[in-house]
Amino acid sequence: MHFYLKALLAAATFVPSAGAGASCESLGSLSLPQAKITSAQSVAAGDFSPPSGEQSIHNLPAFCRVTATLAPSKDSDIRVEVWMPASEWNGKFQTVGNGGWSGAIGYGALASAVRRGYASSSTDTGHTGGSAEFAFGHPEKLIDFAYRSEHEMTAKAKAIIAAFYGSNPRLSYWNGCSSGGKQGLKEAQKYPDDYDGIIAGAPANNWVALLSSDMANSVAMLKDPASRIPPDRLALLHRAALEACDALDGLKDGLIDDPTRCHFDPAVLRCKGSETENCLTSAQVEAAKKVYGPFTNPRTHKEIYPGLEPGSEPGWVAFTGPQPFPISNDYFRYVIHNTRDWDFRTFDADQDVVLAEALDRDNVLKAVDPNLNKFVSHGGKLILYHGWSDNLIAPLNSVNYFDSVVSKMGGLEKTQESVRLFMVPGMGHCSGGEGPNNFDMIAPLEQWVEQGKAPVRVVASHKTGGQVDRTRPLCPYPQVAKYKGTGSTDDAANFVCTQP
Repeated sequence: MHFYLKALLAAATFVPSAGAGASCESLGSLSLPQAKITSAQSVAAGDFSPPSGEQSIHNLPAFCRVTATLAPSKDSDIRVEVWMPASEWNGKFQTVGNGGWSGAIGYGALASAVRRGYASSSTDTGHTGGSAEFAFGHPEKLIDFAYRSEHEMTAKAKAIIAAFYGSNPRLSYWNGCSSGGKQGLKEAQKYPDDYDGIIAGAPANNWVALLSSDMANSVAMLKDPASRIPPDRLALLHRAALEACDALDGLKDGLIDDPTRCHFDPAVLRCKGSETENCLTSAQVEAAKKVYGPFTNPRTHKEIYPGLEPGSEPGWVAFTGPQPFPISNDYFRYVIHNTRDWDFRTFDADQDVVLAEALDRDNVLKAVDPNLNKFVSHGGKLILYHGWSDNLIAPLNSVNYFDSVVSKMGGLEKTQESVRLFMVPGMGHCSGGEGPNNFDMIAPLEQWVEQGKAPVRVVASHKTGGQVDRTRPLCPYPQVAKYKGTGSTDDAANFVCTQP
């Protein structure tokens, strides 16, 4: 057990004690260092109405809900919740990650975890709301957001779970996408003993380069109004990309299976005369080329971040305004330039990125360390996944990070004993899209950690009108799903994972 958790459990005290475990309500008097339990109450099976005003959550088992505020620094105000099944606990702990600037408890994800028998926790990362304004003049709160809130929540949640059940969780899992994927990687890199298994989807781990690239995309679309590509032209661009690249894998199925093989040039849509609804202006073509990337330093021409892939075009609405992409705009306004008055039109792809990298020289916001040896040395397993049609975080970012891990850890075969990447054709950012995008990574991770059975394929499905109309296997990168040649192309059973 990690030394910090040992010390925390030793410091946790109860008034009163309750034998092997404790009643939910008595957890209100649990004492934890740098933390205050703000409520502890039993919640009956059925519906739960989140205090955030979100829609009610249905079909929940009875559980104990504990809320707490953590203060590891003088400027910290980290809210966490811990949900613990009142019966049939599976003996395990699952933390759920956040998204964007992460200022909210993930009630839906907590609910999913407790339905599976897990004790679960979530944090608002130390602030409320989805803006980065919290970081304006508050460096400690930025550290809380970056990694401290997740680690502190993990340690405190394990102590609360041990107090309630009378025993520590036997295994601990992380489950997150986007910022939640970054959080999972940061845990593996900085606190390798916190978790036994981690799911990191579409990780925003290269935070500085990612938000610089997203800002460049907004500038490409919005600085000159003539460059903006409206939604109907994004749809036109998408259809053209599919027409050019759909059949490269041997199947005409409405999906670009491997966009890296697609060399689509948006210039084919350039208007030959006056502008019509079936073409793009020269300014729009140039904007599209910039979004496809890669994003490079204009002075050195060094690549900073990969571009978005053909197939992602409908999601580019995030960059088409009327305001720039808010996550990156907030980053440069409140974190980099430390002023509310910063104008995105002044963004300099050289100087602003150099400044951002300098300010994060200690990798506070980034989670790019490929050395996962301490995490895997105690049996830790990591599943990465990323949609090839992601419109916010470049899919090649995950490929590049995985390749860096392979280089650091002694080759592909050795790496895949503990770390596997699954690329998802046609899936957008964390979910959605034209490809099969519904899948369960928890069960494969459990089998890997608990039975030593590494995931060799994960079946994903696509639904239309609530009905499954296609299934496909997701394969451990660099393998791809190859059609066997017979049977329906909408049935995963007719595909095999193989080398490209």
